[in-house]
Amino acid sequence: MKCAVFYGRHEVRIEERPRPVPEPDEVLIRVKACGVCGTDVHIFEGDEGAAEVTPPTILGHEFAGVVEETGALVTSCGVGERVCVDPNCLCGFCTPCREGVGHYCENMIGYGTTVNGGFAEFCAVKERQVYRLGDHTSFEQGAMAEPVACCLHGIDLCGIRPGHQVAVIGGGMIGLLMLQLARLSGAAKTALLEPVEEKRRVGAALGADVCVDPLHEDARAALSAAGMGHLDTVIECVGKPATIEQAIDLAGYKAVVMMFGLTAPQETAAIRPFEIFKKELELKASYINPYTQTRALRLIDSGRLDVSSMVHEVCGLDRLAEILARPKLRAKGKYIISPEK
Repeated sequence: MKCAVFYGRHEVRIEERPRPVPEPDEVLIRVKACGVCGTDVHIFEGDEGAAEVTPPTILGHEFAGVVEETGALVTSCGVGERVCVDPNCLCGFCTPCREGVGHYCENMIGYGTTVNGGFAEFCAVKERQVYRLGDHTSFEQGAMAEPVACCLHGIDLCGIRPGHQVAVIGGGMIGLLMLQLARLSGAAKTALLEPVEEKRRVGAALGADVCVDPLHEDARAALSAAGMGHLDTVIECVGKPATIEQAIDLAGYKAVVMMFGLTAPQETAAIRPFEIFKKELELKASYINPYTQTRALRLIDSGRLDVSSMVHEVCGLDRLAEILARPKLRAKGKYIISPEK
């Protein structure tokens, strides 16, 4: 099979490898779509993502496809079914799993991180990680169930209530999902801070009440002019120290600041504890996607959550290394890899 193998910092090779043979409790999936995630970029740059990657590994953890083969013990799905994958496979036995915080599993298998993932024509995964796609969900949309599931965990932690005012910093795939989820949670007004004009246009089409170019506008003044002088929630989706600092600065009193964007492990942000004290802020973070995959798929299939408008291009495996290496390409929007192209 054709696959994209990560060998270390800035090195991804397109190779031919034998097709995986599923174990008795595994399902072999013919991959139809696999999203390029910010975590993949961090790994490509030599940083740690949500899990440590040991090369050589086939990356790709946002994927959907068709069941090609099932192991002898598999009963919940059959050949030909359209499915997606929750890439974080929990052991169920360690202390975090037994205490209901399985996303801190001490023995977690991560498809596309700790073991081979979806940037390949085929991927074998545990049966319990496979979810059927809804009748109205395409493979490209199904591949987005994983990022939506992660965003749902983050939005749950934000505690947004009807009538709240919410600002999202960063208009990439994650920021645009968070924008929509804030609206679905009852936010009265939402704002998007994003320097790329095309992403601001998409944000406005998805319902942002105000879109701000933070590089050329006074964000605080623009928010105040839009009647959003007090923010109940600020969701940072960039993963840069400057935008984390901006989120804290813009947050209103008693607000939640959600640091959702993944920073490089060594990065630090300068904060003023007195500001946090004075405004009684809650600083929160969100780690992967515990127990939210089914909700994500329901939202996608219902049509209430748009996971397609922010997709820039669907392309073949041969483009993956270029996409990972070039920020200007990724600035155009979300890329999805189709191994069949």
